[in-house]
Amino acid sequence: MTVQETIDIAATRSAAPGAAIKLSGTPDDKEMLRAAVELTRDISAARPEIYWPDMLGSAALGYAALAGAILAGNPWMAAGLGVIAALALYRALLFIHELTHIHRTALPGFRFAWNVLVGIPVLTPSFMYEGVHTLHHARTRYGTAEDPEYLPLALMKPWSLPLFIVIAVLLPVGLLIRSALLVPLGAVIPPLRKLVWERVSSLSINPDFRRRPPEGDFARMVFWQELGATAWALFLVASAIAWGWRPLAIGLAVVSLAAVLNQLRTLVAHLWENDGDPMTVTGQFLDSVNVPPPGLLAPLWAPVGLRYHALHHLLPSMPYHSLGEANRRLRAHLGAGSTYERSNYPGLLMLVAKIARSTMKVR
Repeated sequence: MTVQETIDIAATRSAAPGAAIKLSGTPDDKEMLRAAVELTRDISAARPEIYWPDMLGSAALGYAALAGAILAGNPWMAAGLGVIAALALYRALLFIHELTHIHRTALPGFRFAWNVLVGIPVLTPSFMYEGVHTLHHARTRYGTAEDPEYLPLALMKPWSLPLFIVIAVLLPVGLLIRSALLVPLGAVIPPLRKLVWERVSSLSINPDFRRRPPEGDFARMVFWQELGATAWALFLVASAIAWGWRPLAIGLAVVSLAAVLNQLRTLVAHLWENDGDPMTVTGQFLDSVNVPPPGLLAPLWAPVGLRYHALHHLLPSMPYHSLGEANRRLRAHLGAGSTYERSNYPGLLMLVAKIARSTMKVR
């Protein structure tokens, strides 16, 4: 390490939490990056005995509560069961994030099972995230105009924050229209097919992002997942016409609540302070957020390890069940005042308020 690098890292570490720094100019803290790799090698393997019961249990609870909400005669009971269904299905849905990072051979059958049990029934098959989310982690793309999952929200007008959340309410209806109408029409209208793939076939928040056409094995996977999602969407519409719209309306409301929770989580997953320039790994880390224990509600609004989003940017392939232990090891090794501590925050409300204050300064 050069003398200048040592000085730069010391300056980064000594800055008070929340201090304004130009993140795109942040040098890499090589000690932290080295420790992140060396201290976690023994916990880097995905454990099927954790993944399978967690995903299957979350999905089962979600669907059971959804069925109860549909069948309940008491509106308060239906609402309570609907909330339980939203929280459980939200957790099950977020395994899509794990699918983008774990090695394809790590959990045999898991991708297929998740798509059949969760992705296709909720009209969000894994192709909508695979091949997209990894761009967000690319060092040359993160925080730039080419990042599908980045908007500089902290540098935008105050009204952008409530709009960002409200849009999520409409997501389930949009997914239904996409799979039941736009995809079948696109099969016979090539220009529409191209538009649908580029603009509404990825879970992205950057309105300027255009998805490239799928190729090879991925294209074949997309075909079968699209076919399954379209068949299911058409069945949902047909069943609503035949037996009434109440079950579908309740299902859409439950998924809408899950989508709002995810949008809130996305809102505080980063500080959104990058000005569009490429960033170092440490810069990405400091623009990202950990909400470690003792925050009690974080496992509900940021499940499947996503309370450790900054740590995830240091170790993208680390399975979700190991992130808590990795966090404990790094905090103990690097100590108070380290660069690592600068991405740890106490909770959701504090982070929302921090981003909101930043937008108030935008002229």
